[in-house]
Amino acid sequence: MNEAATRDRADREPADREQHIWHAMPTDKLASALDMDLETGLSDEDVQERQQRFGANRLTPQSERTTLMRFLNQFNNLFIYVLLVAGALASALGEWLDGGVIFGVVLIIAIIGFIQEGRAERALQAVQGMLSSKARVLRGGKRRKIPAEELVPGDVVTLDAGEGVPADIRVIHSKNLQSQEAALTGESTAVAKSTEPVDEDAQLGDRTSMVFSGTVVTAGRGKGVVVAIGDGTEIGRISGMLSGIESVKTPLMQRLDTFSQVLSGVILAVAAATFAFGVLIWSREWDEMFFAAISIAVAAIPEGLPAVMTVTLAIGVERMARRKAIIRRLPAVETLGAVTIICSDKTGTLTKNEMSVKTLRTATEDIQVEGVGYEPDGRLLSDDREIQLEEHPAALEMVRAAALCNDARIHQDDDRWKPEGDPTEVALIVLAHRAERDPAHENEQRPRLDVIPFASERRYMATLHDGPNGKHCIYVKGAPERILEMCGSQQHGDQVGDLDADRWRQYVDEIAQRGQRVLAVARMEVDGEIGELDERDLEGDLVLLGLFGLIDPPREEAIEAVAACQQAGIRVKMMTGDHSLTAQAIAADLGLKNPDESLTGRDLEEMDEDELRRHALETDVFARLSPEHKLRLVKCLQAESEVTAMTGDGVNDAPALKRADIGIAMGKKGTDAAREASAMVLADDNFASIERAVEEGRRVYDNLRKAILFLLPTNAAQASVIVIAVLAGMALPISPVQILWVNMVSAVTLGIAFAWEHAEGDLMRRKPRSTDEPLLTGFMIWRIGFVGLLLLLGTGLLFLREQMRDPTSLAFARTLAVNALVIGQIAYLLNTRFFRAPSYTLQGLFGNRVVLLMIVIAIGLQLLFTYVPFMNQLFGTEPLEAMSWLYCLAVGLTVFVVVEIEKSILRR
Repeated sequence: MNEAATRDRADREPADREQHIWHAMPTDKLASALDMDLETGLSDEDVQERQQRFGANRLTPQSERTTLMRFLNQFNNLFIYVLLVAGALASALGEWLDGGVIFGVVLIIAIIGFIQEGRAERALQAVQGMLSSKARVLRGGKRRKIPAEELVPGDVVTLDAGEGVPADIRVIHSKNLQSQEAALTGESTAVAKSTEPVDEDAQLGDRTSMVFSGTVVTAGRGKGVVVAIGDGTEIGRISGMLSGIESVKTPLMQRLDTFSQVLSGVILAVAAATFAFGVLIWSREWDEMFFAAISIAVAAIPEGLPAVMTVTLAIGVERMARRKAIIRRLPAVETLGAVTIICSDKTGTLTKNEMSVKTLRTATEDIQVEGVGYEPDGRLLSDDREIQLEEHPAALEMVRAAALCNDARIHQDDDRWKPEGDPTEVALIVLAHRAERDPAHENEQRPRLDVIPFASERRYMATLHDGPNGKHCIYVKGAPERILEMCGSQQHGDQVGDLDADRWRQYVDEIAQRGQRVLAVARMEVDGEIGELDERDLEGDLVLLGLFGLIDPPREEAIEAVAACQQAGIRVKMMTGDHSLTAQAIAADLGLKNPDESLTGRDLEEMDEDELRRHALETDVFARLSPEHKLRLVKCLQAESEVTAMTGDGVNDAPALKRADIGIAMGKKGTDAAREASAMVLADDNFASIERAVEEGRRVYDNLRKAILFLLPTNAAQASVIVIAVLAGMALPISPVQILWVNMVSAVTLGIAFAWEHAEGDLMRRKPRSTDEPLLTGFMIWRIGFVGLLLLLGTGLLFLREQMRDPTSLAFARTLAVNALVIGQIAYLLNTRFFRAPSYTLQGLFGNRVVLLMIVIAIGLQLLFTYVPFMNQLFGTEPLEAMSWLYCLAVGLTVFVVVEIEKSILRR
């Protein structure tokens, strides 16, 4: 890091940082040390002053490579090494012009690669910026959600399981708070946090009164005060922990590197053999044959291919981001095109995530709720008659529990009601309003004293409230099976009786068969002296109040996306924590295969590995799953060679997301832990975005293959024409500098057009490609050889004809050959837009504006190459007359027509 950046870092650290050892400071001294109020937080004026003083809460960027290093890295390519050697040898032979042009072209290629690689990196950085984390703070006595970059020392921050820690924070309240600090300490187990100060000389891993920026809260809930931000945090002090820009090398590009090594070896061997043949058989001068060998090397090398592939990937990442699929790791772009199974969560991904309570089931009544969306208007009906809640004690207590055991709220904004919080909890708040029980009033009457937040391993949330008559009351809501296990009795009207668990399980099935998600709620009165909740105190003694039935209809676009995936040979599997009957009803609406057959988490636990593998493949609906079940299913699917995409949003989903071939985190409801483990993030939490991302991944891979398919025949034709000329004892039809010119026109203008190529019509009707598919398939090798032969014949025959007409016109013949080759390339560019579909339609000829623009540019460059005097001098060319252009057009037309005939045969 340079000196200026170091001074800037020092300026932004709190001036009194070294005077306070925060982990050893008692909580009652924090307020005075930071000049703030623990109850109300900072005022807006305090925040503005501290933002000016400390700056933004972000790390000073530390690039792994300087601009110069990134530019020099463009020369670190085997193709470039061969060209540099060729340029040096040409210069040594006295061919200064040819050598200079070779070096000039290498420089241009390096500049293009430098620009395009920068574009790819900026594309990745831009989409990463879309994932900026948020922080929940207390300012001026009000809770707010702000970008984490806006935090300042002294802010009071609330922390929940799954959230990333946005700054270094001194804990002032902890409820089973734990954090994963492997990024700092290397310790893989979570660390329990408390408010108690520790020794001043405590090691980083032992500072249990602190949570640190860059770590993740794995359990519990807490609150703390920001004591350091940005470069002043512990992670900011450890420069080795700073991550640089992700490499733009993907598996395909790594295979391209391997291909480059093999091809370079073959090229050198062919060049050496040609040199030996010319010297030994034809007794040609060795320097002439050395020049021919250089020409072969220059001709056969597709030096512009890496730049074309880089920009194609960059454009793909940008397009995916616009379609709400944010790529975090570049290889995911390729893997998406090979996905065979998508394992998706139900709520909010396949469904609208607009929950509404439709059923209240007490021990004696089945109450229906009217109303849609978040509007608080609606009625409660029993036997089709409106009821007054006060006359139904069990239902009244259910609604009260719904309002109190809840962290969500709704508020009115421009005549519209907007939700804040988890959709399930929002639905319960809306229910309370429809039942005319104001949640704010209920919370005033029964203030909350403690909470056990929901966690997937517990499957419930519990709150402790101050109750009437000196008693306290605990309300618990969660999965019906779990709540039933925790209950010993049930509410029956205004009485409490023995629990009839079998009857309640029957009620659960009845509600689930309506396609409703089922939630159970219970309560328990405890002694007024109890001020904290303990999980052990909740087991077995709760009183079951009843069941809520909530509906979350499928997204219409998800139904279409599921059908599109199935047509593309991709199996869609629903993996949800919901009741199996609810999952089956939604699966039927979505059009999943075999929706009436489902397995639960308990079913999976009873299976051995072989049985589980079979069912993992055959079953499409999985219910009552824990994150551990998801991980096990992913492993089974991968063991069967399935390329698996998995969605997730919770902390415990991270292992399955990491294990999956494509981990997909939710952008809205997902935790920081899930996003960090994923390769892709859905900005809108919508399954349709996964389908669009798969389509985009297939399009990008198609376009990369088309670029290879387009560029290599030209190199094959150029190298072949030189080898044949040497074997036949003829003059070279194309000089090395002219070859480089053709390669530049191919890569920089024509080849790069594939980055903007549209998807083919059958793209989502093909089966997924194999992940171990070679870089050059049998079809591609055939097409490259076939088109290479066409270009060789067209170029070679025109050169021969001109040489036979006028043996002294070598420059003219070469100019004719070069232009014929480029016109042939332009024609083949139109062929290559579709692998097998016809290109002679209006869509094929004029459907891509970028292709048309690049063709115009290529033609303009050829006119300069042919008619501008200094270009004639530089490249050894002569102006052509009109008839010669007709010959060139004839070559192009022949290539186009013959390739279209070949495609027609393949289609049949």
